[in-house]
Amino acid sequence: MNIDITNQRVIVTAGAQGIGKAIAKAFLDSGAQVHICDISAERLAACQSDLPAVQTHVTDVSKPKQVATFMKAAIEAMGGIDVLVNNAGISGPAGAVEEIDIDGWQQTMAVNINGQFYCTQHVIPHMKAQRSGSIINISTTAGLYGYPNRSPYCASKWAVIGFTKTLAMELGAFNVRANCICPGSINNARMDHVIRIESDATGRSEDEIREKYYDQVSMRTFIEPEEIANMAVFLSSPLAPNVSGQVISVDGNTETMRT
Repeated sequence: MNIDITNQRVIVTAGAQGIGKAIAKAFLDSGAQVHICDISAERLAACQSDLPAVQTHVTDVSKPKQVATFMKAAIEAMGGIDVLVNNAGISGPAGAVEEIDIDGWQQTMAVNINGQFYCTQHVIPHMKAQRSGSIINISTTAGLYGYPNRSPYCASKWAVIGFTKTLAMELGAFNVRANCICPGSINNARMDHVIRIESDATGRSEDEIREKYYDQVSMRTFIEPEEIANMAVFLSSPLAPNVSGQVISVDGNTETMRT
């Protein structure tokens, strides 16, 4: 089934690569206007070369003033806002809790949850006024189960789920939906990086770490970025008019997150 969301106005954070780029492309392919941000001007330029219709802005979502500038420019350029996808996130440091660097902890929180809060604050007045909108926050299966040696990442992603649930409660009366997608292990360069830092932190080989990720999933698979993108488009479409406050995993069924 083709989903037609022609003329929907969409903002995607960290949209220049990986899941964010796949989400931006899926919305564009479905007829939406899309404005993305990313911390890297180089990545944005490469993304715009691949997706000429996308609009771009260099933004660090952990900086509220930069977020305010980006959101104002994007909303004005598109003439409003219908969908916000809070995709920006970092892996954070790996290690036992007592070994985690405080700066690394704070930076993970600043990007993974504070950034979602900053961006969401800017779209809510517009969505309330038009009495429609969709907010999609990207968490992770580690935000459902926890994960040893990844406490900053897990804590920030659990916070995303709580934030999403609260948004759904506050905004439902205005016909604004909020949902959370929890990707499993993604088949991309970022997951390769996660495996490397976990290998460095634990002393186990990268092959052993990768096999562990496969073994904890019923379908023994990594997830393609396009699968997350398809779910994001569906949740923002007329096919999901009353889906709100949900935490939806796209993960092949995670059985456990233990090492």
